[in-house]
Amino acid sequence: MELPVLIENIGNTIFSPAMATPISVPLSLTLLGFFVAGFFIAFFLVRWMDRLRLADAETKSKEILKNAEEHATMLIQNAELDIRKRELASKEEAEAELRKLREELHERERALNKRDDAITIQQDQLKKQEKLNESTQRKLSDKVQENNKRAAELDKLIQAQRQTLHQISGLSKEEATARILSELEESLQQESGAIIAKHEKKMKEDCEDLSREILLSALQRYSAAHTADATTSTVDIPSDEMKGRIIGREGRNIRTFESITGVDVIIDDTPGVVIVSSFDTIRREVARLSLQKLILDGRIHPTRIEEIVMQTQAQLEKNIQKIGESAALEVGFPNMPERLVNLLGRLHYRTSYSQNVLRHSVEVAFLSGMIAEQLGLDERLARRCGLLHDIGKAVDHEAEGGHPRIGSDLLKRCGEPREVVMAALCHHDDFRAECIYTAIVAAADAASASRPGARRETLERYIRRMEELETIACKFKGVEQAYAIQAGRELRVIVSSRETTDEQAAKICRDIVRAFEEQLSYPGEIKVTVTRETRCVEVAR
Repeated sequence: MELPVLIENIGNTIFSPAMATPISVPLSLTLLGFFVAGFFIAFFLVRWMDRLRLADAETKSKEILKNAEEHATMLIQNAELDIRKRELASKEEAEAELRKLREELHERERALNKRDDAITIQQDQLKKQEKLNESTQRKLSDKVQENNKRAAELDKLIQAQRQTLHQISGLSKEEATARILSELEESLQQESGAIIAKHEKKMKEDCEDLSREILLSALQRYSAAHTADATTSTVDIPSDEMKGRIIGREGRNIRTFESITGVDVIIDDTPGVVIVSSFDTIRREVARLSLQKLILDGRIHPTRIEEIVMQTQAQLEKNIQKIGESAALEVGFPNMPERLVNLLGRLHYRTSYSQNVLRHSVEVAFLSGMIAEQLGLDERLARRCGLLHDIGKAVDHEAEGGHPRIGSDLLKRCGEPREVVMAALCHHDDFRAECIYTAIVAAADAASASRPGARRETLERYIRRMEELETIACKFKGVEQAYAIQAGRELRVIVSSRETTDEQAAKICRDIVRAFEEQLSYPGEIKVTVTRETRCVEVAR
């Protein structure tokens, strides 16, 4: 309630008619004075309370502002710390990425340097090869010109001698020819062996020199690694307890696995290893991959074995197609028919004398192309002939006959050129070579098969082969000793100087070679060297 209203209420109470006895004037003044004094006291008290409240509010506001400023300062400091931490983290990440990029750049730089060095070496080799080819061509052209000159001179000398003989002898041309031929026949009967040996030796040396230069040039330009494949594969197992799970109760698991895959599983005392054996490399690979999947899966029972083997076979078929496409692309035939690509992939799992047939075919393709290039022939056609020359080995277990006949029939049905078909049919000299590409492929095939380390034979077979070579050579009359050297690629024969002549020694050498070709089967070629010498020994006393 406000102060004037309070005063008015007090005045009305004092001077109301209900009061029986009026209050005296001095008393009223005194009361009025009290009221006025109380009013001022109350007024000052209210003012003083307002000031106290205002001072308290200002104090609280100052404290609130101070706290707010301190809180804001702390937030700013925390924000600055967070920003600094983030800046440091981003800086560290940037530095790590920069270091990684620098390392990658260094690695690329080193790889580029290696490539540059390899390219430089290849360029040097190519320059040397070009110089060698140029010198060989110059030598051949010089020999041709020299032979032409000699032939012209010989024709002139023969004409002059004929005229001189007609004038001196007074015989007709027919009479002189008959007499000369009769004399030549008599002399040739005595010296035919020597003449044949001489001309054969000279022709052989010339042909060997030229063919050796061509083959060495091709082999130097293309070099490939060789690995010998075995007929067994090993599968690692985590523990010997797994062998019992592979065998199964009463052998049902191993019997199911062998019947489905067509391989032999050998489980012996060898710790941590199970051996898969088969001469069919595709079956062996399917069995090896399937056994690895079963070991990793852990569920080994007949039904699971059948599922895994079916999945692995489908996966291997896709892998075979990829391998065939990769080999065709490597040689330069990306659009080869799908049937031939599949057969090329199957050659990856085929071996010949422990040599991988697909790598052998790729090598023969490159060697054939290089030889054809040096001879001025179609390099691309020669490479195709070399790549497909052993294609019959991919299906020789499914058809009767040797792989040359099977491969030629297959290529003919696929619409391949006649040169490719004849190369597959005649590259083992089973038929007479009617095409130059067949001879090129045969030479490249022999070079690839006879590389050191390309093929591997067992010790027993190696010894038997050496004995066969020496036994066949010793059967000929006049042969005293025979030694097989160079892993059976060369045979050295010593004949008796008393029982044979030089002409007979040449004939013995040819007969031994013919006997090897008729009686033996061997990769590459066998060089036969017959030695005849006369030794005179005297003792001085």
